[in-house]
Amino acid sequence: MLAFTAGKLLTPTDAVEHPLVLVEQGRVLEISDRSSRQVPAGVSTADFSDSVMAPGYVDLHIHGSAGYDVMDDSAEALPAIEQLLVRHGVTSYFPTTVTAPMDTTLRALERLADAIEKRERNDANGKCRALPLGIHLEGPFISHARRGVHPPENLLAPTLPLFEKFWEASRGRIRMMTIAPELEDALEVIAEAARRGVCVSLGHSDADFAAAERGIAAGARHATHTFNAMRPLDHRSPGILGAVLTDSRMSADIIADGVHLDPAIVKLFADAKGATQTVLITDAISATGMPEGHYRLGSFEVDVHDGKCMVDGKLAGSVLTMDRAVRNLARFAEWDLPRAVAAASQNPARVARIANKGVLAVGADADFVVLNSEGEVLRTFFGGVECSE
Repeated sequence: MLAFTAGKLLTPTDAVEHPLVLVEQGRVLEISDRSSRQVPAGVSTADFSDSVMAPGYVDLHIHGSAGYDVMDDSAEALPAIEQLLVRHGVTSYFPTTVTAPMDTTLRALERLADAIEKRERNDANGKCRALPLGIHLEGPFISHARRGVHPPENLLAPTLPLFEKFWEASRGRIRMMTIAPELEDALEVIAEAARRGVCVSLGHSDADFAAAERGIAAGARHATHTFNAMRPLDHRSPGILGAVLTDSRMSADIIADGVHLDPAIVKLFADAKGATQTVLITDAISATGMPEGHYRLGSFEVDVHDGKCMVDGKLAGSVLTMDRAVRNLARFAEWDLPRAVAAASQNPARVARIANKGVLAVGADADFVVLNSEGEVLRTFFGGVECSE
């Protein structure tokens, strides 16, 4: 058994002042406050003084970092990415593909499935690395009109046989999929993916309001990097954004880096979706944590300068880290730290239906971060064991 104390604990929806947290076999056994509970005899205690304990962050949309892309075939790629994630408080993540030739995508899905299964079998060797929990398939079922930097020659019309091909390559490890609902046969694919437990997310879409609502009725329940790569909001023709912002069935994510969205739009979004349906993602690429220069996203080159990732004048992912996204959301939306932390922990875990992650509660995995009062990550723990490099 292990014991932890701190100035405050965020569950994240509740705050416990001067908590005592007991951990056994990697899970939270008990949460109480120090005034009413003594540390059991013989149990050593780690005291975080005036710091804040919070659930480990969950990133549902990340393409890479530390100089590597999740689609790289290098054995060093995922470990390097996962080590950088940990330094910024992310304990679980969904490696995210980008549109590429079919054979490239299928090989990447197979490699990512291998990596996920290897960690499931032998996670003891990965305590300093964020845990991949499933794959996010972003593309090729997206709109040509709102493709962003996804290569147009590799976009594909959604069909059930194509989805099945991706599903088989991933061995059922696709847990999230971005799709444009206005595409022909998209509704059938949305319905089938949802039936298999995939979180279907609307994005890279030029859908009007009616098409977006049909996608939601078919089984979509989330939206990808809201406002970016979407038909703009119009007061007489609200389009997909009108549906995403007003439909209570929809959660949605944003890239809160101050580049992809103006801070005023972040506040508008957070006010619209509220404390439980707002999700933070990074959409980080290989350049994250690296000097400015030229990096790769999938099969193409990205120029990174002044915090912007650009291809032919278009934004191509970000160099955002999740801890900074939390602090930005708190500042831009005028939210307190618990609500901002929830957008990076409990909310994404709920959206993706990940059990025992993103919360600190009895029975949950003891994956947590220690923050200062400004939300900066001081330490990261997996199953109650500190990640130290």
